[in-house]
Amino acid sequence: MQPTNLLFLCSDEHQAAATGYSGNPIVQTPHLDRLAGRGARFDNAYTNCPICVPCRGSLATGRYVHDIRLWDNAFPYTGSHPAWGHRLQAQGYRADSIGKLHYRRAEDDDGFNEKIDAMYVAEGIGELISCIRENPPLRKGRNGILHAGPGESSYLRYDARIADRAEGWLVEHAQDEQPWALFVSFVNPHPPFIAPQELFDLYPVQEMPLPVDWEEGDWPPHPALERMRRYFGWEEPFSADAIRQATATYYAQCTYVDQKIGQVLTALETNGLTENTRIIYTSDHGAMLGARGLWGKFTLYDDSCRVPLIVAGPDVPADKAVQTPVSLVDCFPSVLEAMGIEPEPEDTTLPGESLWRIAGEPTRERVVFSEYHAAGSRHGAFMVCDSHAKYVHYHHEPPHLFDLDNDPQERVNLADSPAHQSLRRKMESHLQAIVDVDAADRLAKADQAAKLVEWGGEEAVLRRGLSNSAIPGEKPHFQQVVR
Repeated sequence: MQPTNLLFLCSDEHQAAATGYSGNPIVQTPHLDRLAGRGARFDNAYTNCPICVPCRGSLATGRYVHDIRLWDNAFPYTGSHPAWGHRLQAQGYRADSIGKLHYRRAEDDDGFNEKIDAMYVAEGIGELISCIRENPPLRKGRNGILHAGPGESSYLRYDARIADRAEGWLVEHAQDEQPWALFVSFVNPHPPFIAPQELFDLYPVQEMPLPVDWEEGDWPPHPALERMRRYFGWEEPFSADAIRQATATYYAQCTYVDQKIGQVLTALETNGLTENTRIIYTSDHGAMLGARGLWGKFTLYDDSCRVPLIVAGPDVPADKAVQTPVSLVDCFPSVLEAMGIEPEPEDTTLPGESLWRIAGEPTRERVVFSEYHAAGSRHGAFMVCDSHAKYVHYHHEPPHLFDLDNDPQERVNLADSPAHQSLRRKMESHLQAIVDVDAADRLAKADQAAKLVEWGGEEAVLRRGLSNSAIPGEKPHFQQVVR
């Protein structure tokens, strides 16, 4: 591949199924649909951790969470492991970012030359409460869902600002002789569930679909999921009307971020950069949206851990639906190849592969991996998926095994089915080849316990409260939590 510019677009909490190009008949994402039409979309793309901070560290470094030990939102990326931006900088290339990073703080050497309007974790510390795994405080996760609807929010304003600054950046660098990389990272459709009125009006509430197993009687009975509902305050079921209202708002937010992406892509074309720029679009994780009585991300169901992923530009096949499984660790080698950079010796052992190469190949078997050690979990959860089957190991608790070919909604757990024990052993073998689950679970809990001690112990952390992710220029606010 000849080196080109790289425009890396990222959103936050964008469910893979909430795009027009994926076949969703309701949500309107025309700009992403056009991007997919002139490039390749990956229908089996996964996050490596379904929560913001660990995922973004994994995305930056091409390493799994248990490798870099960024377990939850109290462990932000600091630059301690090389990011793809460091590799670009070492070769003299410019790598800039605009928008949400969710790294530790601006002073860290995180692989970006200039960090424009960057969002970091609260006070450079993050969400310490997630480190309390035994007898954790309970959160109030209902109000944001019950009050979903049209309005204004700081996140909407921030995304508008990010798009404007990206547009200005492309004007400024349109004549650069040397290839560059620009990471443009939006915060929508992450909650709060607030959308512009004119976009909310596109989605009549009573016409919104209800998610799989949204009624209490259909919730899968699993201790990890029951704990999650109790932890976030979702034990009391939400009404069909409330779920539809939140879904309409979320879809409107997806349309909003699609508009901002369209603004950036238009600026790319207006400045004559389309032909010599490769593009990646993805999100850090998906969203449950009430499926199985769950909201937010936090789980290893496809609603939460499957992500949209598109690549486009020179040498990318047009309008191709790629079925080979991929994950966000594949972005590291993909950035390097787009810029014509040979990997360092230590990079050759990374788990990722080039998305550009996978897009150009026939479908092949491949296993992807995700894990979770954060808010609402008592023990680690680990997932392997090969696009035909998914196995989820809940440490110290019963596993899940799904036949994705015949059960794409993941409703029938086959883990104890006598007819599927060979498949279970096969998937367990894939998992064991990637991670020692017992060692990773113990290390996560030890690191989290040490983090609590570092900040004065559990009582001090509880007094600090739960912080939001404030946009640049605003102070984070803290809410009290109770055990």
